[in-house]
Amino acid sequence: MRSVILVVVACLTLNACGLVETAASSAAGGAAEVEQAKAALKTEARVKDQLDAAAALEAQHRQAADASSQ
Repeated sequence: MRSVILVVVACLTLNACGLVETAASSAAGGAAEVEQAKAALKTEARVKDQLDAAAALEAQHRQAADASSQ
């Protein structure tokens, strides 16, 4: 019985000082940061693909120019 009272008092103390809300808020913020990191990785991959495509097109243009100049 004594341990139950101590647990209830501890829960009330934590709830009163806002640690429970802070923990929940931190968990939600962490999830948002994970989603932002995933979006950033997708953007990075898309930009890399665009750069690779632009470099390949430039190489084709350069080869075509070399072929036409000979």
